[in-house]
Amino acid sequence: MSEQNTQTVLPAAFFGHGNPMNALEVNRYTAAWREFGRSVPRPRAILVVSAHWYIGATAVTAMPRPRTIHDFYGFPRQLFDVRYPAPGLPELAEEVSDVVHPTWVGADLDSWGIDHGTWSVLTHAFPDADIPVVQLSINAFKPFDYHLDLGARLAPLRERGVLVVASGNVVHNLGGVDPRLADEGFDWARRFDDAARETVQDAPTEAARLDGHRDFDLAVPTPDHFIPLLYLAGLAGAAGDRPEVLVDGYAYGSLSMTAYTVGLRCGGAQSPGGAPSLPGGVPADSANI
Repeated sequence: MSEQNTQTVLPAAFFGHGNPMNALEVNRYTAAWREFGRSVPRPRAILVVSAHWYIGATAVTAMPRPRTIHDFYGFPRQLFDVRYPAPGLPELAEEVSDVVHPTWVGADLDSWGIDHGTWSVLTHAFPDADIPVVQLSINAFKPFDYHLDLGARLAPLRERGVLVVASGNVVHNLGGVDPRLADEGFDWARRFDDAARETVQDAPTEAARLDGHRDFDLAVPTPDHFIPLLYLAGLAGAAGDRPEVLVDGYAYGSLSMTAYTVGLRCGGAQSPGGAPSLPGGVPADSANI
């Protein structure tokens, strides 16, 4: 993995975070996330759009010490013991508000923090937890074009030392999870993931149109995990840069683990192991993964 021709503009990324057990395991996905963190110039701050802060407003966390949120249940105690004690950066809330103007962005002082869509990835990419982390909520009331445009508007932050990260899953159908297919994808999951890859890499400004794909309803039964991809696509469109695949694969038939980067060439980190185990005795569609 090597930087593209810039030292001043930080890259951006979309991670398919999948099962929160990835936070505890070493597999080819977590190895790729770790290699990404080693390859990125040290950011001033990390701004994360996580599928798990899906609310009725656009807001950013603005507390100096965000708490680690364990927004799931039924997993081993070891996962609930994970803490990601990165500091916040309250002044970044104002910067975000400025670059996306006239879009209104609220400042969250105490209701959220760092959720597992963020820390399950960052614990591998930046294990020292010494870089300030700020989260940007997903406004559940807005259409896809809004999120694509908002991603493009965030582009100036990359020139100010901010690493923009989106965390979700291109394909995320928990009701379709089959524990027997640990590292496989259903045909419809593969078709949609392939179509998303073609669009994101060749025509990122058209990513909001993926809702017209024949497999969209199966791949995206709820939009929360898909929308972060639109932020990466918006950033890529604004930069005129082609996203690269960092790592890809499937988990339990109905989850895609594809990850993309913008502004960073990826060599495709290899490591043994695929999808982590599912929590025993808890249906995946109720575990909020």
